[in-house]
Amino acid sequence: MNKIGKIFEIGYLIIAVVFAVEAFNAWKSEGDRLYFYLIFMVLAVFMFFFRRKTRIRREEYFNKKK
Repeated sequence: MNKIGKIFEIGYLIIAVVFAVEAFNAWKSEGDRLYFYLIFMVLAVFMFFFRRKTRIRREEYFNKKK
């Protein structure tokens, strides 16, 4: 279960990088989609830290329980 959580965390970082690249490309050419990409990039980074904190708490809880 912990491996799946780590994979999802890495997935959120990958998504954030993809949206950062797309935002950079949109900034150079068209400005309409720039904010859309930036919002989703920030959301993906937030989800990374949120999921990481939740996973660490869950691991500590189960390790303390044993």
